Amino acid sequence: MKPKDHPPAKLTDGARCQVVAGTHAGKSGVVRDINVSKSGFTTLTVVQPNGDRFKTLAKNTVLV
Repeated sequence: MKPKDHPPAKLTDGARCQVVAGTHAGKSGVVRDINVSKSGFTTLTVVQPNGDRFKTLAKNTVLV
């Protein structure tokens, strides 16, 4: 299955990112656990400096 979205080119585990759209817009942190969902979208877990984690779509992020 081809991915339906276009995540940032250098998206890797451990990269710093900022969420610019969606529910978590304005939050930032370190990328962990990159996956491609059954529907073809790239998802990732972001860990904030305070330890909180959340999942978001890669297309809603930019690398810092």
